[in-house]
Amino acid sequence: MSPIAPARRRIPAALAGAGLILGLATALTAPAQQAAAAPTANGDKKVTAVLFEWNFDSIARECTRTLGPKGYGYVQVSPPQERIQGSAWWAAYQPVSYKIQGPLGDRESFRNMVDTCHGAGVKVVVDAVLNHMTSGSGTGTAGTQYSKYNYPGTYADADFHGCRRPIGTDYKDRYNVQECELGEAGQPSLADLDTGSESVRGKIAGYLNDLLSLGVDGFRMDAVKHIAATDLAAIRGKLTNPNVNWIQEAIYGAGEAVSPNEYLATGDVQEFRYTTDLKRTLTGEKLAYLKNFGEGWGYMPSGQSGVMVANHDTERNASSLSYRDGATYTLAHVFMLAHPYGTPSVHSGYEFSNRDAGAPNGHTVTACYSDGWSCQHAWRQIANMVAFRNVSEGTGLTDWWDNGNNAVAFGRGSKAFVAINHEGASLTQTFQTSLPAGTYCDVQHGDPTASGGCTGTTYTVGTDGRFTATIGSNDAVALHIGAMVGDKPGDNTATVYYSTDKNWSAYNIHYAPTGGTWTTSPGAAMQSACTGWVKKSITLGSATGLKAAFNNGSGTWDNNNGADYALGTGDITVRNGTVGTGNPCAVQQTEPGASFAVNATTVPGQNIYVVGNQAALGNWAPTTALKLDPAAYPVWKLDVKLPAGTSFEYKYIRKDTSGNVTWESGANRTATVPADGKVTLNDTWRN
Repeated sequence: MSPIAPARRRIPAALAGAGLILGLATALTAPAQQAAAAPTANGDKKVTAVLFEWNFDSIARECTRTLGPKGYGYVQVSPPQERIQGSAWWAAYQPVSYKIQGPLGDRESFRNMVDTCHGAGVKVVVDAVLNHMTSGSGTGTAGTQYSKYNYPGTYADADFHGCRRPIGTDYKDRYNVQECELGEAGQPSLADLDTGSESVRGKIAGYLNDLLSLGVDGFRMDAVKHIAATDLAAIRGKLTNPNVNWIQEAIYGAGEAVSPNEYLATGDVQEFRYTTDLKRTLTGEKLAYLKNFGEGWGYMPSGQSGVMVANHDTERNASSLSYRDGATYTLAHVFMLAHPYGTPSVHSGYEFSNRDAGAPNGHTVTACYSDGWSCQHAWRQIANMVAFRNVSEGTGLTDWWDNGNNAVAFGRGSKAFVAINHEGASLTQTFQTSLPAGTYCDVQHGDPTASGGCTGTTYTVGTDGRFTATIGSNDAVALHIGAMVGDKPGDNTATVYYSTDKNWSAYNIHYAPTGGTWTTSPGAAMQSACTGWVKKSITLGSATGLKAAFNNGSGTWDNNNGADYALGTGDITVRNGTVGTGNPCAVQQTEPGASFAVNATTVPGQNIYVVGNQAALGNWAPTTALKLDPAAYPVWKLDVKLPAGTSFEYKYIRKDTSGNVTWESGANRTATVPADGKVTLNDTWRN
């Protein structure tokens, strides 16, 4: 029989308004495909390229041609097992057997791909379909004759759950979600494996172990919401390498019986809210709202969350941005790869005119940007941000700046800095960074060369950490220490922070890189970093550290009791004779202003804003009111900078997507900013 599209996973009703309804009226869509979050086994290279429906030979070439040289740590491969026949992309998500044979290639080409990618420094993650088999009968891509519930040599009727009806739309019943079949009422549904059976668990583990024997480094587990977390843990426990990278696809749904958080004990989990919220922010809100993006928005822990701008499923159902969104799509990737939350993946697929369209050219990619292959992973503005991410891995967000609207900038300590302009006109701004002084290749518009040059625009960061740039509309600037002009990529740097507890009138650092010569006394002047600290960024070349002493320029020294301080690379602190690591200014210093918090309920499409009699509060104009952050809903929060001593009036308003405004009742609220710090306002909406 002709192949039937697999059942879609239900998108929670709470998110339906964001355009998350999957599937066509006449066809069921396939499980969502996201990239795997990369483990630490490949060093700081944690970005995954998802080469969706590329065949194995094409992936092998791309590992050598692009992924390895650009610094991708992982490549995700579409399901390699025998599948139902048919050209639609969702055929990949209806397994017939666990033989490695189908339109992507056979076992030998798979093994060759893994070996080639490993040789290029790229590890391999496989998209694994464990929850179900097919919705009908036919002949598989390896020649297996099958029918629903009967897969010769693999599974028989007793290996499937007894609930032989579609899940439909009821996701508040755990039994329905985890023991019935993916599918809509009245539509074909997918045979649901009894993963509580030891026999089924053993066969699934056997498939995964076979892939591990071929050199696979990790798995992306499809549709885990439909598998009990205890079943997955039992399957993982049967692996020859139970510590293999393991990330799970589970869509969040408010009020549903099964939560993605249940699977954090088994492995990493993909954070779908990241994808939908990023689209909404870039297309209908303000980039400035992203200041506390991530865990501050109620997401799962960063270290266990996989994030993406889009995947093959979301770009078809409009719940995310897609390649059709042009510069907005590109800027979303720039933000994702620059921002520290989660472990990112880059979806790289093909152009399509209908949502069922399968891979072009028989799954073969002879060249990027031909035969309909999009190759997003190779776009300069995206690909060059992979090195940015690698260089800054493990460094928190610093030096946030925004214009209150759609231009933002932020750093990753002394490692990297990005500025994004999503405004309708160009922007000229002087940015404060924590970068070492020097000239940098803007990797958004050029490539660093092996000799320390740049094929495009460069910017010079001064000793005060500042640089000025004019950024075009819907464009960005990205600098990192691996792309400094005049230095070979990878030169070591140190940013030394020294406490101002001594109350000197000036601070200098007198230093010598390991194996090098000392600066001329009193050394280099240190600049103010934040309250209580001064800093100096030092380029060390190939040196792995430095000796240092500090002085006030007038003969008073701190030289560690004559032994000098032995310092390493990266961010280093020295305070009261103790050496530490990290950026003490990474936590934003308390600035004068107001910290708003209001308990207010809303319905989908509504948001809470604050407005008042100060320019920073919109001068009572609802159009310029400030949106509060709903991460702690029903409490909405926002910090606003205001001069110390400012007395002000304010009220909260509720706005919907049509621009309708509802003011809270009662008199204007009043408050005064203290001489030091913020005034904290804990309010309740007045009906």
